[in-house]
Amino acid sequence: MSANSNRRPDALRTVLPFVFRHWGQEKLLVGGIAGMITLATLADVFLPLFAGRLIDALSNAALSREAARDAAISAFLTMAGLGAVMVALRHIAWSWVIPLTLRVMSRLVQNGFHRVQRLSTDWHANSFAGSVVRQITRGMWALDTLNDTLLLALLPSLVVLVGTMILLGLHWPVLGLVIAVGTVAYIAMTIMFSTRYIAPAAKRSNAMDTRLGGVLADALACNAVVKAFGAEAREDRRLARAVDKWRGRTTRTWTRYTVSGTVQLVALLVIRTTVTALALWLWWNGHATPGEVTYVLTTYFVVHGYLRDIGMHINHLQRSVNEMEELVAIHAQPLGVADRADAVPIRIGAGEVRFDTVTFHYGNHPTPLYDHLSVTIAAGERVGLVGHSGSGKTTFVKLIQRLYDVQGGRIAVDGQDLAGVTQASLRSQIAIVQQEPVLFHRTLAENIAYARPGASMEAIERAARLANAHGFIERLPAGYQTLVGERGVKLSGGERQRVALARAFLADAPILILDEATSSLDSESEALIQEAMERLMRGRTAIVIAHRLSTVRTLDRIMVFDHGRIVEQGTHAGLLAGEEGIYRRLFERQSGADLFGVEPGETVARTEDEAAE
Repeated sequence: MSANSNRRPDALRTVLPFVFRHWGQEKLLVGGIAGMITLATLADVFLPLFAGRLIDALSNAALSREAARDAAISAFLTMAGLGAVMVALRHIAWSWVIPLTLRVMSRLVQNGFHRVQRLSTDWHANSFAGSVVRQITRGMWALDTLNDTLLLALLPSLVVLVGTMILLGLHWPVLGLVIAVGTVAYIAMTIMFSTRYIAPAAKRSNAMDTRLGGVLADALACNAVVKAFGAEAREDRRLARAVDKWRGRTTRTWTRYTVSGTVQLVALLVIRTTVTALALWLWWNGHATPGEVTYVLTTYFVVHGYLRDIGMHINHLQRSVNEMEELVAIHAQPLGVADRADAVPIRIGAGEVRFDTVTFHYGNHPTPLYDHLSVTIAAGERVGLVGHSGSGKTTFVKLIQRLYDVQGGRIAVDGQDLAGVTQASLRSQIAIVQQEPVLFHRTLAENIAYARPGASMEAIERAARLANAHGFIERLPAGYQTLVGERGVKLSGGERQRVALARAFLADAPILILDEATSSLDSESEALIQEAMERLMRGRTAIVIAHRLSTVRTLDRIMVFDHGRIVEQGTHAGLLAGEEGIYRRLFERQSGADLFGVEPGETVARTEDEAAE
């Protein structure tokens, strides 16, 4: 993790332009806030000037009592007016920051979700869902701190420092120079501490914070497995190890914040002592009145407060930048599979699928899985894909969904090259029933209607009946309004499978992909699902990834994959006629397992391992 982090560009150079681009969509609001806060801060700059005049009015013996009173009242009323202006303008600025921050935060979380949804299958396979959620939400909330720090803290600090240096420098150049040098040196030191000393430790602690969220989500999502093996204590220990690493890295980060804060206080003490001594020297040599000394000291106390806070603000800025860094990295992540600029919606009618000399390999793997693979699945044909694990069956259907782009050749549906169509239109016309159906923690009706969100209850129930799911749904207390739990954990495997089939029925897509998964079900559920699958395949181009070969006997054609090649194809009877064929060998082993009472799933696993050897 640290190696990857070290190769990343500096966070400030990536995060701040990212934030400024979002500000660019709210130009009027940002400009209004900056203007209001600048005017409010200028009131702070001029306040010490009139405080000095008030002291001079009270201490100047040359003035009559009435003249001193008038001068003092004038200074007092000006100070009161400046204070009222400062309060009013600051209130306006803070009020405008609320809609600005909420708009940008909303945009960040929506854009982050939009981006993650469209990242590649490989990216999702290598990412913890809990970690990704943490990266997005932490970055979103860091934007709140960053907006406040830049617009409401650092901007007024800059206005005060520059304004004060100019006002003092015009009257006492040496005093203006001392404050200017001290200010620049202090800010430079603070930035160095923040970026070079604190930031590396903060980056590592944020990475561990992300990892901690992943560990929590992983264990909670798999709680059923944890309970099945009585592994609660083991998961407690696993989390404890992650917490220990997080605590160690966070301790290092917070300690560095403390050290940096102490050094900043020492620097401020040196600057304050120097300015006070210089003001006394000016008074002693007759270059400043008591009121002017008051003006200098009051001005410095204002500057001191801003300088003291500016160190904290820079630390907050660096912290929020570090916390946004992973969210910005998500936006910079290439999509993997992206629609072309000229992509058009696909229109699938008959549903013919053609692989034309397709070459494909995963990532930077030197050996292609498919090397000039050509095959055609006719419209309305029911085809089974058979072969050992890693032979290319699953990749075949992933390429039809365009979850990956091919490196050579083309894949076409009804003559339309998939590389030139929009992914959303393609996938909306392909119904998929996965081996392990995943359901949302929503109602059964919502899960079935996911294929057609606007479907009526009548259509949902009709799809459930076709999938042999209506019976068990009716028996539930809340019926179709029953919440199924995260990933559908409240339902049995057979029930989840039937809900997934109902979803496919409702989709009514011309192309159907079935990752057949009846081997782990009881006989009654298997029979219901087999019946529903046969019903679902009618009139569609159906592609079945077969784990139990008994499910492909009635299909029009069976294709046997081996190391990315189709080595055999034909009907069930035709393939069994080949004495040395892979299909016959696989079928005989599974048939023998059934005769001797061995669980089919166990035999398939052994068969696939042996075939791989």
